[in-house]
Amino acid sequence: MMQAAILYAPNDLRIEERPVPGISPEEIRIRVAACAICGSDVRTFRFGAGNITEPVTMGHETAGVIVDVGAAVGGFSAGQRVTVAPAVPCGECPYCRRGVQTMCDNLRSIGYQFHGGFAEYMVVPSSAIKAGCVNVIPDNLSFEEATLAEPLACVINGQELLNVGAGDTVVILGAGPIGCMHANLAKIRGARKVILADIQPRRLELAQGFGADVLIDSKKEALRERVLQETEGAGASVVIVAAPSGAAQEESLTLAAKHGRVSFFGGLPKSNPFISFNSNLVHYKEIFVMGAYGSAPRHNVAALELLAAGKIHAKNLIGLFGSTGENPRRDGGRCRRQSSKSHRAPASRRELTLRLEQWSPQL
Repeated sequence: MMQAAILYAPNDLRIEERPVPGISPEEIRIRVAACAICGSDVRTFRFGAGNITEPVTMGHETAGVIVDVGAAVGGFSAGQRVTVAPAVPCGECPYCRRGVQTMCDNLRSIGYQFHGGFAEYMVVPSSAIKAGCVNVIPDNLSFEEATLAEPLACVINGQELLNVGAGDTVVILGAGPIGCMHANLAKIRGARKVILADIQPRRLELAQGFGADVLIDSKKEALRERVLQETEGAGASVVIVAAPSGAAQEESLTLAAKHGRVSFFGGLPKSNPFISFNSNLVHYKEIFVMGAYGSAPRHNVAALELLAAGKIHAKNLIGLFGSTGENPRRDGGRCRRQSSKSHRAPASRRELTLRLEQWSPQL
């Protein structure tokens, strides 16, 4: 038997004893070593999700050890440390055939349609194996560091769409873990200047050391005026809204230079998804506004390579706190992303619920 955190409905998360799942000849079973809590986990716990199949084991930023390999699966063996990209494209729809797997018409995800990593064991479905979602963790990465491959993969997708590169001035709205990753990656991709803004001073303090050249407390300073000052009056060539804020999305257009690129990286609450902005800014300044949703398996491969190369400050993004039976802690004075070691499952629904609620302000 094993323990697993099963979501039955919004705010109905139960820690249950379940049989250790069996596998078919086309599947893999892993023993979960770490599974990070994502902002989407918090939203799903609180409000549900339109594409979720309940009841389901939550958790999609997962790393662990292979314990069983189906007879028909090649290329993997018991004992390998792996991480699993959660978004599973079908490979057959028009978008997959065009190479745009994030927009797959038949996309299914671990932790939503497939049981996820908030459990002691997890089965990797055959479709995920065929899509290339299973990646061996480099020897120099811990399980906790490997869980960052999934959110970093989403950041890589977003900056690929924006074509961030040499000479760009990048403004990032939101200094949480994702904003920190964006700052770090923008520098890696050759951005000339990175400006990171937030309305919470504590976040800006924690965000130091992730590559931002300028940190702006936009509650104390007029953000547009400061951005114009930092860009010699031109505005930013790239603006990334890494926060679920309609106001930030509206403001982002006023920060962009002529021919600038703007990414609405953070989605808005389904209860209030509409914004208002001056569309003449888009028209007369030829601003490109785009979204960014999830990642493809290849982005997860690239993320692991960056993490293994030490180019992303992974240790500074993780709050290491032992097993889920212990209290989380934050140390080192850096921006943290919470990680749950699942070799010992949560003691109660209340405990994991507190973790989701406690961590949500940091996402």
